[in-house]
Amino acid sequence: MRKFTSLLLVATTALCVLSPLNAQAPAPKAAARKGSATSSGSWSPHVTTSTKIDDNRVILVFGSPNLKDPKNDGAVRKVWGGLVPFGKIWRLGSDEATLLITQKDIDLGGTAISAGAYSLYLQPEADGSAKLVVNKAVGQWGADAYPAATEVARIALKKTALPASVEQFTMSVKKEGAGGMLRLAWENIEYSAAYTLKK
Repeated sequence: MRKFTSLLLVATTALCVLSPLNAQAPAPKAAARKGSATSSGSWSPHVTTSTKIDDNRVILVFGSPNLKDPKNDGAVRKVWGGLVPFGKIWRLGSDEATLLITQKDIDLGGTAISAGAYSLYLQPEADGSAKLVVNKAVGQWGADAYPAATEVARIALKKTALPASVEQFTMSVKKEGAGGMLRLAWENIEYSAAYTLKK
């Protein structure tokens, strides 16, 4: 618990310094230019979003790649079944695996997730289904040498076809129904899972 409190304090302090809480940080404009990386050396901006629902704060930190390939004259890439292959674990964005921090225990898509910090991955399938993969190991680079021994759960996601293409990979947490809704969208697909605070 002491380790989690320290991690949460560091993450919250960084959020207060870098961006207002309850807001999604805008993507840096430098990354949109042809052939240019962000100031961190990454080709994709990194986004931190923080939302408080039912007295529980959930923080997401993820790399946000674009449909257009920055290394290939801005050519539009095929995401699902292309850049993100079917049947394999994907890091949910770019660079490091996506980080999820929850202050309190939650029920995410019917699965109990204890308070703490986790890496999130996605495994999409050719039939359109996808599972959110929750792992205790944090700080992993992509899905290379995936730490299967620390996997917590695989959660079935709801798939929704989008009416318009989403250029930048996006994740969000918003109040919806009896709790919150975790959503991720890119290209013409959105995946989502509802969560509630564990009583």
